[in-house]
Amino acid sequence: MTRVRATVNCDMGEGYSLYKMGDDEALMKTIHLANVACGFHASDFSIMNETVRLAKANNVLVGAHPSLPDRQGFGRREMFMYPGELASCFIYQVGALTGFLVAHGMSLNHIKPHGAIYGMTARDPVLARAAVGVAKTFGVAFMGLAGTCHQVEARKLGVPFIAEWFADLDYSPEGRLIITKKHDPVPLSVVKDRVNKLLEEKQITTTTGFLPLGEGVREVSICCHSDTPGAVEIAETVKALVDENNARLADSQ
Repeated sequence: MTRVRATVNCDMGEGYSLYKMGDDEALMKTIHLANVACGFHASDFSIMNETVRLAKANNVLVGAHPSLPDRQGFGRREMFMYPGELASCFIYQVGALTGFLVAHGMSLNHIKPHGAIYGMTARDPVLARAAVGVAKTFGVAFMGLAGTCHQVEARKLGVPFIAEWFADLDYSPEGRLIITKKHDPVPLSVVKDRVNKLLEEKQITTTTGFLPLGEGVREVSICCHSDTPGAVEIAETVKALVDENNARLADSQ
């Protein structure tokens, strides 16, 4: 049985003005990587600043979480964009977040697209190349789905790739991530089974069975969404399983 090393990541800073989305303060204590919204699906200058401050206080690495320009749809509706237009859209958002990181004495760790554009770039090599190219521009890693255009284009452009898997979302029989506008509750027992299957066997749980994680993946980052009901409990559960798994890997070396 071949285990895979893992980290935990979460999409954060997704409120706006006085509106709050998720318990970022509690979640920040359970993760390794924070993907911070950059203003186009959620967040604003005050929330970005506070989210970066929380990350620094909890020794959490920060990545940018750029989106299609769709606040009303929370970035979870598909929209046509030309590759160059998408690259400019991402540079604009990543640049904003980078300013707050500089202000807090931190560095950008990675870029992870949000919502609909995450799925679109996973399927379309031209869009993927535009998105990954932004990571190359900023000199950081790209986080995405293993075995998709994300990984292929990152390899072609020489950009470090962080393979991601989702604990609180479903995968189709073909292994495609099922992205919904609103996340349904997921029982902790289901989360535990999915995570253990991934960590112990490198198998992704789909709606009809299992598929391999992806060729050449030795480490995976597990995402827990801040807007999934019971998000803190899910993240705490995943973090405990990841810590136990990584300890076993360390002991075996």
